Amino acid sequence: VSPSEMLSFAKSQVDYILGDNPRATSYMVGYGNNYPRQVHHRGSSIVSIKVDPSFVSCRGGYATWFSRKASDPNVLTGAIVGGPDAYDNFADQRDNYEQTEPATYNNAPILGVLARLHGGQGVYNQLLPVAQPKPVPHPKLTPTPASSSNPITVEQRMTDSWLNHGRTYHRYSTIVTNKSDKTVKNLKISISKLYGPLWGLTKFGDSYTFPAWTNSLPAGKSIEFVY
Repeated sequence: VSPSEMLSFAKSQVDYILGDNPRATSYMVGYGNNYPRQVHHRGSSIVSIKVDPSFVSCRGGYATWFSRKASDPNVLTGAIVGGPDAYDNFADQRDNYEQTEPATYNNAPILGVLARLHGGQGVYNQLLPVAQPKPVPHPKLTPTPASSSNPITVEQRMTDSWLNHGRTYHRYSTIVTNKSDKTVKNLKISISKLYGPLWGLTKFGDSYTFPAWTNSLPAGKSIEFVY
């Protein structure tokens, strides 16, 4: 892959974030005409002291402002939210923190990308040497095909693998699909020997269920989670 191809790909990803996507939604708050209006952010959600000088406690802010369905009174200009799922689904709801929270791990890396794109197509010669990591063997995962009588299929694939202190870790993406002709309203997923966080599902006791922004899986539809 040539440097120009990598730069073009990076630009395409930024264009997607800024609105060149199937939803025509900008995931940078305040950019464009269609951007998230209910950001999962306390400072954005609570009205300015200049408008209402009343004291807002920690619990009071949650009780009074968190569940409001109105747009944020303060626009968090330039913040990048979590964004859509793998199928371009996005729910602009304040309690949908997986998609509407402007976390630092979204905003920090894009600063470098935008700075490089601002520099244009010029080649930078003063690059520091980079130590190439040793390749990590990726075990082949063969998904078990679901039987014709099983209305729910689960497809898992490994998306990353790395070494840390001599131990190998893996990241997986899993797609759950409703193959039946009915809507699934009760879902219980168990994962044994789980290390690290899981995104895209809601913890429910010793297992997981639908994410916060939905409570069912219609026929023929899928949801994806990552761990």
